[in-house]
Order: sequence, then structure tokens, then C-alpha cells
Amino acid sequence: MNFVPNTDSQKDRLLARIGVKSVEELFVDIPQEVRLQRPLAIRGGMSEQDLVKHVKGLANQNKTVEEYTSYLGAGAYEHYIPSFVDQLLLRSEFYTAYTPYQPEISQGTLQAIYEYQTLVCELTGMDVANASMYDGASALAEAALMTCDATRRDKVLVLQTVHPDYRDVLKTYLPPRGVELVEIPFENGETDRSALEAALQEDVAGILIQNPNFFGGIEKAEEIVHLAHAKGVLVVMSVNPVSLGLLKPPGECGADIVVGEGQPFGNPLNFGGPYLGFLACRDKFVRRMPGRIVGATTDKNGKKGFVLTLQAREQHIRREKATSNICSNEALCALAFTMHLSALGKTGLKDLAYLNLQNAHYAAQGIAKIPGMKMAFSGPFFHEFVIETEIEPARVNAMLLKDQIIGGLDLARFYPELDHHLLFCVTETKSKADIDRLVARLGEIQ
Repeated sequence: MNFVPNTDSQKDRLLARIGVKSVEELFVDIPQEVRLQRPLAIRGGMSEQDLVKHVKGLANQNKTVEEYTSYLGAGAYEHYIPSFVDQLLLRSEFYTAYTPYQPEISQGTLQAIYEYQTLVCELTGMDVANASMYDGASALAEAALMTCDATRRDKVLVLQTVHPDYRDVLKTYLPPRGVELVEIPFENGETDRSALEAALQEDVAGILIQNPNFFGGIEKAEEIVHLAHAKGVLVVMSVNPVSLGLLKPPGECGADIVVGEGQPFGNPLNFGGPYLGFLACRDKFVRRMPGRIVGATTDKNGKKGFVLTLQAREQHIRREKATSNICSNEALCALAFTMHLSALGKTGLKDLAYLNLQNAHYAAQGIAKIPGMKMAFSGPFFHEFVIETEIEPARVNAMLLKDQIIGGLDLARFYPELDHHLLFCVTETKSKADIDRLVARLGEIQ
């Protein structure tokens, strides 16, 4: 192993100390059939100058939204991030900070997380938020487990209009815990109410909804909450934080737990991560929350300070008492979220949401006028919408890509019944000229 900087004598002493004869013995438990059986395909040593050129050449094979105009969404969204956000994140106090176990030397980090929690509560209309989660998918899964813990029931309903990747994570999380997961079908891009009513029984712990849903449509959230609460079922609502600049907060809709993906604020696409999930709930569920919560207190001199108030995770309390083993608080991503949202303020958030809404509807109206293309669903939507196309979606996207346009998501990948359907997303980053160019090119393709 030439990449390990130990001499042969050092290696021999290390192996003798742990009682094995060779490095190979350390990997004896790994089956031969899954081993590579050949040396790694790594070039020999390179000078720094050559290495920089090589790595840049590899990186340039990726095409980004700085070069291409993208209309992909589906959970990862392109938004304009104010320049100061990245600049402040470069401060070493932020980007090198670890878990704030010692409050006396972590006041800055703790206060930043406290402000993040406060903004999430104000945004969602809930009572308490934790110090962030891995991502929106794991936040939804943790919330599902919270409903089971709170109700002592072991069945959870999830709408098929919830992000397919989120539902896959639920299928990983829930069965090992003995929880049955039941999917509720959709109709016209929204939840099938009759199917939902039939499934809502007294043995159900919670129902998981997404609003706006995966298709961009606005669910009848308050009706769903009313139906669920009538059966003693808790409601978990996954939301897009940008949409809350216009939509009624989930707390006012009656949701018990609110989760979502925080990437739209302060965090670029980053080829899929890292992101952050947020989770907020009613006061009565606070001790069932995963992760940890930062609280405000006073020190012995009466000055305001911040501490880790509740830490119901296995690193801090007895493993069998922990609500979850989720650990990281994604603090740097949460700080970016906090800075971006603070800069927007209430008025800015409303304006941002309205601009997203306007742009998406302008694009949808233009595309729907093209022969061979039409809106798939008739309900209201936020900044994503589904287009049914006569031409194969793969061909449409391939033609768009030649003009440096990244088209919509082919929904047949997740919903076989939605063959020849594309999910488009339009945010504030698209100008009228961008949208007109998309519509014109789609017209030429058709």
C-alpha cells in the first residue's frame, strides 16, 4: 500500500501489536467475490502543475446551471443566493466548528443554531424546531417514527404525491422498526380523497403529506388534517420553505409535525448535497424529537446564554431511551439557510415566492399552447408543473440539451402510469427571455 506513509518496520510493529501477521488478515471478513481482485487504476505520481490541470479537466466534464439553463426541480432547486452568504461561511469560526458540546466556548455556534430554530418556527407556524436534520427525506422518516411513538400505533399512511425518493427512505426506515407503510394513490395530481378516507382507521399513527406535492400541486391540506384528526391520526406535512411566503403556514392548517428540505435557502445545488432537513412540531411532542435543541438561558451573572437544552439522541443518553441515532446537525448548511432567510425578511420572502409563482405560470401557459403538449393536471400549483407530451420525453430533453437547456424530469422513471409526462420547475432565476426561449425551442421540437 504505497499510499500509507508507514515504513516496513513500523508496519510490522503495528501488526504485531494488534496480533495479526499481515494487512490482509484485517480484511478477512470481506468475501472474495466482492473484492476488486486487481490494483486500483490510479496513475503514478504527478507534479502539482500537472495534477491541477488533470483535476480541472475532470471537473470541466460536469455541466452546471451557470452554463446551462435548467428547468429541473423535484426537490433540488436553483435559487439566487446573496453574495454575502458564501463570504460569511468562509469564516473559520463557522466552517471549522464542530458539535457545540462545551457551551462556554461555543456561544456563537449555539446562537446561530438558536436563530435557525427560531426562523423555522416562524416559517412553519410551529412551537419548537430542532437543530436541523440530514435532509428532507430523513426528516420525514424521523417524523413518521415520532407519530408511532406518540400514538403507540404501528401503521403510517403516505400519499403517492410525496417525493418518490422520500418514500424510498421511508421504506428503509420504517419496516425494521415494525411499522407498516401504506401508500395512498392520487387523482388529477392530488390525493385521492376516497382512498384516503378508506385507509384512515383507528390503527393509523400518522399520515405523511407533501404540500406543494411532488408534482408541484397544492394539496387540500386542511381537509386532510380534519379527516386525520377525526380518527386520532397525526399529520406530518413536508413543505417547500419558499412556498411559505405565499401559502398558509402548516401550523395554521393544523399539522402536528412539519418537515422539509432547507436547501432552497442559502445552499446551492452542489450536485445533490450536502443539504439540510428541518423539523418542527407542537410543544407536546418536543421530547419525542430526534437530534437536539438549542435553548436560551442565563448564566450566573444574569447574562443571556445558549446551551444544548434537549439531546434525545443515543450519544447523550442511554441508547434504549434515545428517540433516534441521528447525529449531525448540518450546522453550516443551517447557517446558510438562516443568513439567506434573514436577508429576505418577511416582505422579501413573499416577493420571492410570488416571483416563482408568476414565472412558473407564465412558462406553463406558454408550453400548454404548443400543439402536442398540454397541462397534465388542472389543479393549482406553485413553481412546478407537469406537461404531457406526444413526443418521447427523452427525445425532448436530448434536443433541448443541444441548446444548453436542461429540460424537465421524465416522470415515467417514478410513475409508470405517467409515461410521456415531464415535470418542469421555474424559479426566480429564469428571466422572461429564458422562458420564451424554452417555449420557442419546445415548439420547434414538436
